[in-house]
Amino acid sequence: MTGHNPETLSVTIVDGYVDEPAHFGVPPYISTYPRYTAGALVDAGVPEARITYHTIDGLRDVPDRWQDVDEADLLIYLGGMTVPGKYVGGTPAEPDEVRKLAWTASGTTLMGGPVKFGVGDANEGATDTQRRDLDFDFVAKGDVEAAVYDLVESSLEGFNNRMRDLSEVSRWARQGAFVVEQHPNHPEYLICELETSRGCAYRCSFCTEPLYGNPSFRPPPSVIDEVDALSSRGVKHFRLGRQADILAYGGDGEAPNPDALHELYGGIREAAPDLETLHLDNMNPITIANWPEASREGIRIIAEHNTPGDTAAFGLESADPVVQEANNLNVSAEECLEAVRIVNEAGGWRPGEEPGSGPSLPPFDSDGPPRLPKLLPGINLLHGLMDEREETYEHNLEFLRRVYDEGLVLRRVNIRQVMAFSGTEMSETGASIAKAHKRLFKSYKREVRETIDNPMLERVGPPGTVLPDVHLEYHQDGMTFGRQLGTYPLLVGIPGERPLGDRVDVAVVDHGYRSVTGVPYPLDLNAASMDELTTIPGLGQRRAGDVIVDRPHHSVPDLGENVAGPLASVLEVSETPVRE
Repeated sequence: MTGHNPETLSVTIVDGYVDEPAHFGVPPYISTYPRYTAGALVDAGVPEARITYHTIDGLRDVPDRWQDVDEADLLIYLGGMTVPGKYVGGTPAEPDEVRKLAWTASGTTLMGGPVKFGVGDANEGATDTQRRDLDFDFVAKGDVEAAVYDLVESSLEGFNNRMRDLSEVSRWARQGAFVVEQHPNHPEYLICELETSRGCAYRCSFCTEPLYGNPSFRPPPSVIDEVDALSSRGVKHFRLGRQADILAYGGDGEAPNPDALHELYGGIREAAPDLETLHLDNMNPITIANWPEASREGIRIIAEHNTPGDTAAFGLESADPVVQEANNLNVSAEECLEAVRIVNEAGGWRPGEEPGSGPSLPPFDSDGPPRLPKLLPGINLLHGLMDEREETYEHNLEFLRRVYDEGLVLRRVNIRQVMAFSGTEMSETGASIAKAHKRLFKSYKREVRETIDNPMLERVGPPGTVLPDVHLEYHQDGMTFGRQLGTYPLLVGIPGERPLGDRVDVAVVDHGYRSVTGVPYPLDLNAASMDELTTIPGLGQRRAGDVIVDRPHHSVPDLGENVAGPLASVLEVSETPVRE
């Protein structure tokens, strides 16, 4: 294990994916961990050519890649899920797979990331966790990138549990950008999670983010330089997701700092002028409630610079005042409702409309089909917290009904059950309350999907809304499903089986609870299939059959009153009519 020269050291990094309250890394996302770790290796003297990066899915798909695990002088595993989730783009590593990595490796092994907080048997709610070393030589209890740097610089002898400093992360973020080129998704279908800060000023009972301490911020030049390095490697999609509250960026950890946001967002746009996605994740509603005007200005700046479809995730967690008090939740239902209003007003406008014009609902005044709003709030609700009771579920439903009845728009409602981690106040209670309320939770979740999610989705993306660059991911039941790249992207089902990996512009024609049905935009009546035509509400089998029989069309025919307005605007005929 000793005596290695960094210049000759062979290193394999395996990304088992992460999901934290303020950090995401399941494909098509790539977290900061593998990039910063690779940068630390380079800074310690390891040449880029000696560093191999694999995702856990890449190892599953190509078994020969396990040879890189076996032959590496140093194997680094990065992973850990501290919030429950279900994923389309990748499958997080299971504990047995992580043990296999340790057993396969013939060199030194090191494990890091949020896995240090604990591991459950499955990444789902109502789960108790425990800390495990999973048979690795070293487990980084501090920053894994700092541990890697110290270990390599000392010829695999000087392991330390410490946190990295600002100068280190600024260097490592730039130096490690190269690993995006080794990701199976490749840079063009990859969203890079960007860290603006970590830690939190608040101490909610369940959350692992406060275990990083009080908020510490990377100054704009550090983040902008990282974007520049990633952009030079072909990355076009970015998310400011690694922070507890984007509005507090560059301030004291609580109050908004619009000037810092302007410098950050403006600098990112200059560093990557051809970017295709610029989204964010967490925004604390208590910040908006306590500093409404400064927050409004910060939201305006974000909506000016971001790309459509952005979501500000609000950690309400519970609208029940009893649960709020027992779990140190920092925002009341009334305060959160006011924050929803302000984000709707300042960020809920659509491209082509007047900025700050408020939540935009049909009918639309802009020319052409509507796009997704620039920035909408999302609500996080968490169940199984201390002192949860049956009334808790009604409190949450009442809050959501008030939002809907006011004509406000939420991008999504995220309903989860708690995962309990050592070091948090929930560790003693564990998942016992969540398990006891499983049946109630399921019926309540179904009611939210039916009465809130479905009609709310129609407000977010009404019929005729165009979603550019939908990446086609999988086939199911004769349809092709895909998503745009971004924060909480809409799942889109398109009739027929289309080549996976393609990108298509899609027009929304119908809505489910958590997904939409769409057709290619514009839909060429001289080439459209029967399935695509009948997907359009109001067209029907008979009229769709007439469209096909009467080909070629030289102009869009009159399809009746039901197919009018936004839906009619998605139709076209090819310049050179196609004959059957």
